[in-house]
Amino acid sequence: MGAEVIYGKQLATEIREDMKQEAAELREKGIIPGLTVVLIGDDPASLSYVRGKQKASEKIGLASNLIELPENTSEVELLDLIGQLNQDGEVHGILVQLPLPDHIDDQKVIEAIEPQKDVDGFHPINIGRMMTGQDTFYPCTPYGILVMLKRARIALEGRHVVIIGRSNLVGKPVGQLLLNEHATVTHCHSRTENLQHHTRHADIVIVAVGKPAFITGDDIKEGAVVIDVGVNRVDGKLTGDVDFDSVKEKASHVTPVPKGVGPMTITMLLSNTIQAAKSIHNVT
Repeated sequence: MGAEVIYGKQLATEIREDMKQEAAELREKGIIPGLTVVLIGDDPASLSYVRGKQKASEKIGLASNLIELPENTSEVELLDLIGQLNQDGEVHGILVQLPLPDHIDDQKVIEAIEPQKDVDGFHPINIGRMMTGQDTFYPCTPYGILVMLKRARIALEGRHVVIIGRSNLVGKPVGQLLLNEHATVTHCHSRTENLQHHTRHADIVIVAVGKPAFITGDDIKEGAVVIDVGVNRVDGKLTGDVDFDSVKEKASHVTPVPKGVGPMTITMLLSNTIQAAKSIHNVT
């Protein structure tokens, strides 16, 4: 029969309609949620992604500001800019597009952003709050995955989740969010021995390794849920880390690439920005 395909794009559209209403209600109170994105250099992929964020922000009624800086911007200049944005009352969310040029320390930049304006959810204070199950800004891709699973009514409590990839952006935080939902979580990575042994015993497999067709139908058990976080370009086409066709025949649910996890990432960023505006202005 084949798997049910979870289209993040469709889900994101539904969620953004609700957010549009929320943004309109805030506007009536004189609050316009504002997101400022800082982009250094002229990487076409980053620019395209950032423009997508801007367009989505404006569609739901957020104030969107893009600050483009040259590749040779110094770390001191960037940190000074972040300091100014931290003090700006009209800026509720600050996002510095990663990756940064080699001469700038990513971690220093992340830690310079005020935690209450850290809509990417990467500040150590927000990560710590997530680890201890407190209300905070969650990293956008992991948060999007969690919302997708819940909206698809996939049970998480007591289920065995195998995550392939241990990055600070996706692998580690998505594992923590699912632990918070009482799932049993196994983290696998490039040095894991006998990877297939783990994936074949998983109820839910989340793949974030950046290797096309890394997971196939042979690697999962019948009826598993497979979430593909990979974004790769093969012969000019976007593709994920999962061999979609073979996995679709065996899984109960699977996400496609494109139109899967990606649209949910931007949606959660916008959601975090609205929550930041409400928090800063003490709106419940």
